[in-house]
Amino acid sequence: MKEFKLSNGLIFPAVGYGTYLATKEKGTEAIAQAIEVGYRYFDTASFYMNEEQVGEAIKESRIERDEIQICSKLWRTQMGYENALKAFDESINKLKTDYLDLYLIHWPKNEGAGDEWKDILRDTWRAMEELYKSGRAKAIGLSNFLPHHIDAIWHDADIKPMVDQLELHVGYMQLNAVEYAKEKGMLIQAWSPLGRRRVIDEPIVLKMAEKYKTTPAGFLLSFLNKQQIMVIPKASAKERMIKNLNIEEIDIEDEDMKYLLNLPQIGWSGEHPDLV
Repeated sequence: MKEFKLSNGLIFPAVGYGTYLATKEKGTEAIAQAIEVGYRYFDTASFYMNEEQVGEAIKESRIERDEIQICSKLWRTQMGYENALKAFDESINKLKTDYLDLYLIHWPKNEGAGDEWKDILRDTWRAMEELYKSGRAKAIGLSNFLPHHIDAIWHDADIKPMVDQLELHVGYMQLNAVEYAKEKGMLIQAWSPLGRRRVIDEPIVLKMAEKYKTTPAGFLLSFLNKQQIMVIPKASAKERMIKNLNIEEIDIEDEDMKYLLNLPQIGWSGEHPDLV
């Protein structure tokens, strides 16, 4: 399987498993099934309220901890130096581990943030750096950060962010944010790479999937991987889990790439880091 390397040398797979709402109906079953079919990277967050189930499923799999990579995120209400350290401890306790492979700040602005959001963000990043230097977080990064959010911490940071996780899919590629983060040496991860199914049934996606003889989901994920973007799709059905994990590397024609990258907006979730 294709892999991506972080600025600190850590290797992540091209496809991980997104756990948002994955445990809502069946608890640990979806996570256990994802492990069974071959997923080794799991994305969760304190806000998802499922870290305990993710940790339990991984523990019950009896797979060695160093063979599985876990990412979690601290929520807006957990920002600030002391709060971030406390949030990390809470997450690893729920996940039944003593370290995380990746820890992210979920959104750039804290709850009800006014003009002081940059100071709070810098204090939060100090805690992230401490977790990285101690080895408790193997990599640290950001989620939903646009260029002006990255700038708020970049110049004062001892340890630069290694990842930026963004909503990315055909029809919402945030090209400026992606290019900016890549220039900073950050790996881009795509959440909602299928547009939460808002995009998967779009006529242009169906047409492209037919042209390249693949499924709409396979096309959308391959389209992102081709741009060196890691994807973390969510699936509950075993068959879909397998297909998402084993996407083909499609040789998409340059003309089609340019066309898809410049489509008008399709399928945006409505979540914006400055407005949420």
